[in-house]
Amino acid sequence: MPVPAPQTIDVNGYPMAYVETPAPVDAIGAPLVLVHGSLCDYRYFKPNMSPLGLRRRVISVSLRHYWPEAWSGHDGTFSGEQHAEDLAAFITALGVGPVHVLGHSRGGYVALRTALLAPDTIRSLILADPGVEISGGPMQVPLDSERGNFREQALAAIESGDIDGGLAIFIDTVSGPDTWRRMVPWFKQMVRDNARTLIGQVAEPRTPLPIDALGALHAPVLLMGGAHSPAPYPDVLNALASAMPEARRMVIQDASHGMNLANPIAFHRAVDAFLGND
Repeated sequence: MPVPAPQTIDVNGYPMAYVETPAPVDAIGAPLVLVHGSLCDYRYFKPNMSPLGLRRRVISVSLRHYWPEAWSGHDGTFSGEQHAEDLAAFITALGVGPVHVLGHSRGGYVALRTALLAPDTIRSLILADPGVEISGGPMQVPLDSERGNFREQALAAIESGDIDGGLAIFIDTVSGPDTWRRMVPWFKQMVRDNARTLIGQVAEPRTPLPIDALGALHAPVLLMGGAHSPAPYPDVLNALASAMPEARRMVIQDASHGMNLANPIAFHRAVDAFLGND
């Protein structure tokens, strides 16, 4: 399926790339902004944009230093804080008021940080297996308690020249054994295009989000997980549910971490049901 032609908006001195589906004539509610996770970019949601765009404007962004930028991995700022600042500025620049934001994996962390930084930009949050650590709560879930230093291992393989081997380490860790081998060609090419972002990701400071601040968020929240998502994602969702007791939960059956690709019909239904006419 073709990807719409990309556009850019200058945010904090950076040309932030995005694609969108035009709002339908009978559009309802606020736009939906999609935020990708590690090793991905705006193309990650290409199977989802048209179905989700049947009723509203849908926008998929590429965060700073992800494709289509050909980043070396060594210059510029790469952090969740920078990405949240950019996302908040991007939403403000759209000029359409607060929007719904769906963040997947690391993109869920960026979405939450954006909601804490600039709550007036967020109408609602959908967090799909978010890569989040929480501080100050009864449920402490270190993101890598059972995953070791898989990012560093993946990066070491990539820098030694075994790009696909390193990417397999990363993708199989977050989604389950043998996932990389079974992925479709366009997904593999997207991940290869973003391989060097692991340099920034390995080095970035990873700051837990305070439970008190999460509990004070006023935007509606949907917590989504794949029925077969590996650790620590189920525990992360449980911890977020404890921090945000009014959040709704949804499990996407027959899917792991990449739930929007493995079971797109159920994924689209869950998103549409949560957003309703808002």
